[in-house]
Amino acid sequence: MKKELLAATALVTTMVGASVAQAATASWSGHARSGVKGVDTDGTADGTFASSQQNGLSFSASETTDGGIKISTGFTVVNESSNSNNVSGLTLTFTDGSSLDLIKAGNAYKSKLASVPGASGEQGVAGTTANHAPTGLGFANASSNVGFEWHSADDAFGVDGLKAGFSASFGDDGDGTGSSSTVETAYSVGVSYVTDAGDTTVTIGGGFVSADDSNSDTANSKGQETAIALTAATGDLTVGVGYATGSEVATHSSTSQNAEVDGAEVLTAGAKYVSGDITFAVSYVDGDAKDTVTFGQAGLSTDSYEAGSASISYAVASGVTAIIGYTNVDRAEEGVATKDQSGSSWYVGALVSF
Repeated sequence: MKKELLAATALVTTMVGASVAQAATASWSGHARSGVKGVDTDGTADGTFASSQQNGLSFSASETTDGGIKISTGFTVVNESSNSNNVSGLTLTFTDGSSLDLIKAGNAYKSKLASVPGASGEQGVAGTTANHAPTGLGFANASSNVGFEWHSADDAFGVDGLKAGFSASFGDDGDGTGSSSTVETAYSVGVSYVTDAGDTTVTIGGGFVSADDSNSDTANSKGQETAIALTAATGDLTVGVGYATGSEVATHSSTSQNAEVDGAEVLTAGAKYVSGDITFAVSYVDGDAKDTVTFGQAGLSTDSYEAGSASISYAVASGVTAIIGYTNVDRAEEGVATKDQSGSSWYVGALVSF
C-alpha cells in the first residue's frame, strides 16, 4: 500500500513540477451490506429468497502544492460483490474553487444532474439482456478513459448558485467492425443552479452529451442524450423529478451483439422524508425505447421498463443503518410482457459504513 501511495506522489510531482511531501495524505473508507433479498416474479420464480452481501473498500490520497493547487486521486480495492479493483483519475482543484478531472473524468451532463430521491435497499428483479428501455437518467453516459472534465467554481459567470462543466474524451479508431462499439470521442456540457424560494431550496441541473464510436457497422453515433432533473427541499422533505431522452448503441451482455436504440426516454420521480433517525423514501421510474440489431432500420416495437419502490431506513447507531425495501417491476420486450423479468422484490438488511 505504501509503495502505491509513494508512486502516486511521484507521478503528480512530475506533472506539476512542484515540491510536495514525500508521501501524500491518504484516507480510506468502506461499507458492508448484509441482508436477505426475496423475489417473486410473474413467471416461474415464485417466492425465492437468498442472502444478499456486498462490500466496498476505497482509498484516497491528496496533497497541495506550494502554489495552492490540490491534487487528489484514489482507488477501490473491493467494489461491491464483484471484488474488482478500480483506479480513479487525477483531480486538480485550483485556488479559485474550480477543478479539473484528468483521466476517467466522465461526462459533465451527468455530474451536474440534480439528485432525485430514490428508495434504499438491494431489492430488484433481474432483467433480460435484450431489453434496452432506459432505467435511469444516465443511460447514454459513455466516454473514453482518456479525457477531462472541467468544473467551474460556485457562482459561475457572476450568477449566484450557478455551476457549469465541460468534458471531452478521446479514443482511437482501432475498434474495427462487428460487435465492437467502444467510444472514440465524447463531448458533454452540464449546468446546475441552486436557489431559494421562501423556505424551499430548489436545485435544477442537467445537460447534453454526444458520443461517437469507430464501428463502421453502426448507423448512428454511440450515444446522444439530453437530461434534466429538479429537486425541491423544504425542511425534512425532499421531492424530485427527472427526464432524459436520446439514442444509443447498446450491447447485449450475453451475446455481445450491438443494438441500435432509438427514441429512448425515461421519467424518474422520488420523495424522501426524514423524521429523526428514520428516513422514508419512495421512487418511480418509467422508461421505453425501440431497438434493432439491423442498423439503419427503425425498431418496430417498444421495450419498456416501469418500477415503483419504497423503503424505510433507521439509523441504529453511528454508521449503522437498518433498511427495509420493496420494489415492483414491469418489463416488456418488443411490446410483449416478460413475466420472468417482472414481479416484486423485498429486502431486509443493514448497511455498516466506516
